[in-house]
Amino acid sequence: MRRMAWLLWVLVLTTGAARAAPQALTVGVAVAPPFVMQEGGRTTGLAIELWEELAARDGRAYAYRQYDSFGALLQAVERGEVDLAISSLTINQERAQRMDFTQPWFDGGMRIMVSKGQGGGWEGLWRGLQRAGYAKVYGWIALALLLATLCFTLFDRRFDKDFPRRWPDGLAEGFYTAMKFAVSGQTPVRTNWFGWVGRVWQALLLLCGIAVAAFVTSSITSVMTAQTLRSQIDSVQDLRGDPVGVLLGTVEEAYAREQGLALRAYADLEQASRALIAGEVRAVIADAPVLEYHVHTHPDAGLAVVGRVFNRDRYGFALPRGSQLTAPLTLEVLGAIDRGRVEALKLRYFGQR
Repeated sequence: MRRMAWLLWVLVLTTGAARAAPQALTVGVAVAPPFVMQEGGRTTGLAIELWEELAARDGRAYAYRQYDSFGALLQAVERGEVDLAISSLTINQERAQRMDFTQPWFDGGMRIMVSKGQGGGWEGLWRGLQRAGYAKVYGWIALALLLATLCFTLFDRRFDKDFPRRWPDGLAEGFYTAMKFAVSGQTPVRTNWFGWVGRVWQALLLLCGIAVAAFVTSSITSVMTAQTLRSQIDSVQDLRGDPVGVLLGTVEEAYAREQGLALRAYADLEQASRALIAGEVRAVIADAPVLEYHVHTHPDAGLAVVGRVFNRDRYGFALPRGSQLTAPLTLEVLGAIDRGRVEALKLRYFGQR
């Protein structure tokens, strides 16, 4: 009887403790430095620190679940797979119809990130010639120069007794003559072996050489001028007709689509940055603080954030529609704002902005 009474007492205590212990919340996150980051297997960042302070005040237990993109994270909120979603989540009407949000705790907006070296150097010049359709013409010119080299070589071997007899020397001399003709329009100084017919042919060659030289000069000049103009990006209007990178499932993706931009969506900012550096996109549109932090922490990547903040928005924590956690968490966010904790976190992560 004593043993049964003891077991019953232990069972009562265990059941009471289980009822009293709050159920651990499943917190969904998507990496977006500096708001959510993965460092050494730990989830950290401005938004994470804010949440963990709020959770500690109320003794909330939680476990993080990471998602690969904003779109996947928001879908998890809609389906109720997570109790709370944390990242740089913009509050807008379309999202608010599908899920709950807390009081906004960060003022954000969009900016544009570009590559400083995009369009520069010989590689950029060649890409510009390709876009303008000049590359094919240059190919035909190169073929014509090879044929001209062969023709000049054979002609001079036949009619010029002082021309080099060895084929390597002769072809080199013929190539030099062809290039001199193409670049400057000058024809070789020769005795008029064929009378007026020879002079007419020399005059025609002169005109062709001048035309080739003029085309090369004008095409390179026009491409370089266009590249200079294209590199001056200050707003979305400067991105018309060019591929633009965005992050999958973000408000920037929806915005770029509404603006009719040729967008390419990437799972995270690292992928978008690599595409920008490789020249796959002309610019990346994303949250202003996320881009600013990325450029600041990647000083050797040759990236820059340009233009002013546009399409301003605000960030909040997302919860499933009708969540009982929405109201108390909103009050806790307001308390953190009033205590100056949010401002202190901003100052620590961004410095004086």
